[in-house]
Amino acid sequence: MEEKKYARVGETLFYTVLANGLAVYVDRKPGFQKSYAFFATNYGGMDMRFQMDGRWVDTPAGVAHFLEHKTFDTQDGNALQDLAANGASPNAFTSTALTGYYFESTEQFEENLKILLSFVSIPYYTQESVDKEQGIIGQEIRMGDDEPDTQVFYGMLEGLYANSPIKVNIAGTVESISHITADTLNLCHKAFYDPGNMVLCVAGDVDPERVVQIAEEVLPTRGHEPVARDYGPEEKIQAAQGRWEKEMAVSTPIFQLGFKDIPPAKGEAWLRWELTGNLACEALLGTSSPLYARLYNEGLVNEGFSYGCEAYPGAAFLCAGGESKDPEAVRAAVMAEAARLGREGIDEALFQRLKKAAYGSLVRGLNSFENICVNQAMAHFAGFEYLSFPEVFDTVEKADVEACIRRVASEERTTLAVIRPKGGAK
Repeated sequence: MEEKKYARVGETLFYTVLANGLAVYVDRKPGFQKSYAFFATNYGGMDMRFQMDGRWVDTPAGVAHFLEHKTFDTQDGNALQDLAANGASPNAFTSTALTGYYFESTEQFEENLKILLSFVSIPYYTQESVDKEQGIIGQEIRMGDDEPDTQVFYGMLEGLYANSPIKVNIAGTVESISHITADTLNLCHKAFYDPGNMVLCVAGDVDPERVVQIAEEVLPTRGHEPVARDYGPEEKIQAAQGRWEKEMAVSTPIFQLGFKDIPPAKGEAWLRWELTGNLACEALLGTSSPLYARLYNEGLVNEGFSYGCEAYPGAAFLCAGGESKDPEAVRAAVMAEAARLGREGIDEALFQRLKKAAYGSLVRGLNSFENICVNQAMAHFAGFEYLSFPEVFDTVEKADVEACIRRVASEERTTLAVIRPKGGAK
């Protein structure tokens, strides 16, 4: 294995790629009792159309999430129960572009790792269990349909994107999952749960060579070429629509304000976009910004106000949202402040404080084994080294952040999604 030291953050990472294409990262933590393993595939809610065996395949919305639920099933029972019986705390999640399975344990790490690699890589889907799961996930979807925060976020994505599948709910709809069969799950497992499309990230006081040995023992010896994917026609830089609105049972309007950006290229450019985008959010919208103080003092936002940036294949955006008695006034204030920063620039002292705080937050994140492993996996799929963030962060200048704000905070790239109280005035 290759051993790489990251002196700026005091981390040592062991890395290799197995003959079957699996990338393995081990962040060794001597003296720690806890260990964490994260086994992820580069497959998420947006991957609904792909090429397999020379033909294009269209799958219903929600397959990746459904597959995550059913992958814990084994011929002998359920892997969640097996891991829990070994003292591990297991779980999984599906995002727009990734599905990950993980466990945390203080004992029997090697046995738990074998279970994790085995159940994820060996599919066992029966039509009977799929039929049963449709009812369970259907209930989960209905609950999401009643969650204003979920609805307004996807409403914002609908406002930003005309074609990108990131605007489709990861869980799908009750109707879409009704078309999922055991054959659908087996096909998607074959396409995406291939070692060459996956990564294993481990943190703890473990032997890196032993982690590799276990992976070689459990997983298939060969992988196949990555499948081609289709995310629809290329997006225009303009938002698909400037406004999205819906009525629900809320007492105060809930909003999401989205800013469409140019998707970053894979590699270091992706990391640099994330670091720059986060600083742009802090400078324009953050709790230390002049705008936030003004909005808060005027009662236009409250402590639930949040913001951030996200990037996916073919899509990238900044967003902010929360409760507000007047979402339109918030939008107007944000656009005006963005225009001011574009003309006058960010106060130098404020920028330096924001940059130091952002760097400190990144470093503190290394105290979490989960954070290290999940971010390392996401970085691997995006083509950069997660622990290289200090060097890249150093290169982000005030002018870069100002340029980001000027670029995205234009009327043509912006959409406002609002959930209004039922029967309320518009």
